[in-house]
Amino acid sequence: MLYWLANLSSGGDLFNLFRYITFRAGAAFFTALIFGFLFGRPLIDMLRRKQGKGQPIRSDGPQTHLSKVGTPTMGGLLILSALLVSTLLWARLDNPYIWIVMGVTYGYALIGFADDYAKVTKQNVKGVSSRTRLILGLVLAALAAAAAAWVHPADLRFQLALPVFKDALINLGIVFIPFAMLVIVGAANAVNLTDGLDGLAIMPVMIAAATLGAIAYVVGRADFTQYLGVHFVPGTGELLVFCSALIGGGLGFLWYNAPPAAVFMGDTGSLALGGAIGAIAVCTKHELVLAIVGGLFVVEALSVIIQVAYFKKTGKRVFLMAPIHHHFEKKGWGEAQIVIRFWIISLVLALIGLATLKIR
Repeated sequence: MLYWLANLSSGGDLFNLFRYITFRAGAAFFTALIFGFLFGRPLIDMLRRKQGKGQPIRSDGPQTHLSKVGTPTMGGLLILSALLVSTLLWARLDNPYIWIVMGVTYGYALIGFADDYAKVTKQNVKGVSSRTRLILGLVLAALAAAAAAWVHPADLRFQLALPVFKDALINLGIVFIPFAMLVIVGAANAVNLTDGLDGLAIMPVMIAAATLGAIAYVVGRADFTQYLGVHFVPGTGELLVFCSALIGGGLGFLWYNAPPAAVFMGDTGSLALGGAIGAIAVCTKHELVLAIVGGLFVVEALSVIIQVAYFKKTGKRVFLMAPIHHHFEKKGWGEAQIVIRFWIISLVLALIGLATLKIR
């Protein structure tokens, strides 16, 4: 919204700053961060009053989690509110990629909110049925994938870009739509599975957002793409503003979610943020790089798939408990130890993902 102040500029004055994505990205970060600090405590107090007993805790989970009974959930509302205000203020609202990613983010937020609401009101860990959540998520992902394909340049439409290999594209044709759906739905549910310990999911999400924001900025600039030998996707640079707002809102949330958490993100936040990074990867034609940058989320999701499949076939378990962060809890690792080590892994994977821009 504030981008239009650039129209008042005659060049070389304060209003000219609003033309620059990097300036607006920095402003979006600080706006979301300040929003989180200002409204975090009032929101948590309201959630505690409304929810009473807070998020129900799994009875078959690690016994250390029983001490978290009464902690309110839906804390993702803090991130999403800060993200919405900051993005609307600082992003170019005539950019289609902004609206595609926003649509996915807040569509998944509604699904997560319904699930959290069902859990809290019924005091049952099941919430909305997984089938309903999956169907709604697939519909949203299909709309986003089709919109992204429509907005992409003609030479990149329905194409899968391969990292590392210069100018390498695979024409998926109409199969690109279900593939992009899988990326978005998979990212949303992988982040949701990761959100099981205080602070565990939000930092890797912020790391992934920072990485994808940098990628979006690079692929949205013709000079950078020509130098690096990556595909030029005009308009995606504006997603850096969205990613910066997400990081600011995430840090504001982490202030209250750091162990011991005063509030949980809930499915409201985890599904929304996972869907957001999946949508950004689709928009920037970096779907495969997301598997590297979000490698931690991939491992968390795979641990559940492997556990369920192996148990159905043999009646035995591969892990002491899934997702894999619970496996390490069962082995005696402290919660803070798991969280910080997983953060380190996320950072390393993000740097590897960024390196694919240069390695050609």
